[in-house]
Amino acid sequence: MSDELDRGQIWKDFNEAVNMTPTALEKWLKTTESRESGWAEHDGDETTGHQSGSRIVEIKRKRKADLTHEDYEHMRKVVGYIHRHSKQGGPKDDKEHSPWRYSLMNWGHDPIQKS
Repeated sequence: MSDELDRGQIWKDFNEAVNMTPTALEKWLKTTESRESGWAEHDGDETTGHQSGSRIVEIKRKRKADLTHEDYEHMRKVVGYIHRHSKQGGPKDDKEHSPWRYSLMNWGHDPIQKS
C-alpha cells in the first residue's frame, strides 16, 4: 500500500472518529473535568488525553497539504484510541457525566453527540 493511500485512509478514519469541532474541543479542554480525566506520567502533569486533545486541535486547523508524517502518526493513534474505548460502551447509567465520556472527549470524540 502506498503512503498516499495510507494517508488517505488515515485522514478519512480520523475525520469520522473525531466528531468534535476544534472550537468545541478547545472549550472542553479548558474544563476541570477535562484536565482531571485520564492518566498523567507524574502527579500534576498534563494527562495523555489532554495533550492529545491539544494536538488534535492543531491538526484539525491545518490544511491537509500541510500535515506532517508526525501528524498522520498521531491521527492514527487517535483513531485507535477512539475505536478501542468506544467499544467499551461506557457505564449503563449517566454516560453524560462519566470518566469514560470525558476521556473520549479529550481525544476529540463525544460518544453521546448526535451524528
